[in-house]
Amino acid sequence: MFWEERWHPLREEWVIIAAHRQNRPWSGETIEHNGGPLPEYVPDCYLCPGNLRINGARNDNYTDTFVFDNDHPCVGFDAPATLQPPPGIYRNQPARGIARVVCYSPNHSLALAELEPLRIQHLLKVWQDQYLELSARPEIDHVLIFENKGEAVGVSNPHPHCQIYATNFVFKTIQTEARASQRHFTETGRVLFQDVIRAEKEDGRRIICENESAIAFIPYFARYAYEVFVAPKETHASLATLANNELKDFAALLKQVLVKFDNLWQMPFPYVMPLHQAPTDGGDYSSFHFHIEFHPPLRRPNLLKYLAGPEIGGGNFLSDTAPEEKAEELRAQPDVHYKHRVQEQL
Repeated sequence: MFWEERWHPLREEWVIIAAHRQNRPWSGETIEHNGGPLPEYVPDCYLCPGNLRINGARNDNYTDTFVFDNDHPCVGFDAPATLQPPPGIYRNQPARGIARVVCYSPNHSLALAELEPLRIQHLLKVWQDQYLELSARPEIDHVLIFENKGEAVGVSNPHPHCQIYATNFVFKTIQTEARASQRHFTETGRVLFQDVIRAEKEDGRRIICENESAIAFIPYFARYAYEVFVAPKETHASLATLANNELKDFAALLKQVLVKFDNLWQMPFPYVMPLHQAPTDGGDYSSFHFHIEFHPPLRRPNLLKYLAGPEIGGGNFLSDTAPEEKAEELRAQPDVHYKHRVQEQL
């Protein structure tokens, strides 16, 4: 198995090589099952309660969230400690860590958007616990929590779940964000993300919704059409330090955004949802502001935002839409999920 990072000298970034994941299980079903909604339990789903997974382990008969170590991790602590030196100027290093899966609920058909705010708040606490447990390990430098939702982003199983990568390295986006935040604080004495929130509130056109302690907006510099940031108003380096009232507000706002996404085209809305949390390598990250980002791949129903010449070849996103217009579209969506509205009309 390959568990290593290889240095890309031209882009000055590490590439993770995890070739064994090519054989990870794939469930061919889509979010809509034979023209209708997915059932609550699927006998051959390796994430449903009590079912066998690909490695022969059997899931607990869980009734709430369920956390387990990923059967096809991109990193592992049994990775080789020494690697064969590459030729010439090339560099490599072991990619070590822990990869986990978090099933949101035993219900195969219940997406994050359809969970009640209290259940989302409970999930946030699970994420808090996982971050605290994993970040306490001296060999872990970063804890990345993320959800990939929908066939459009290549999800291998539609049972609602997220993943956790706790690694001996810091992913580049977080590393860059931490460096920019620290530089801004050194130069101005202000937290960079607080300045972003201040600018968004001053303009107002891109704010989707907000409550007492949380805010959601499409940023001025959005790359994807419906790229939404959800953040606490107070600065926290990670989700772990949010107080109970902040968790409650954050869960309520997260629910609101997710429902608006689904209501936009009255379909399960695909996205990549990473939690941006400070590295855990012992550095000073007091200027880092935790937030969640949504990167939806669709510009319109069934129309992907393709990454092509400018993005892949040039390295700069070319946005085909105006963030102000897309924010207005989302803001106009009802806060009641379209499935619930249909049920009420029957």
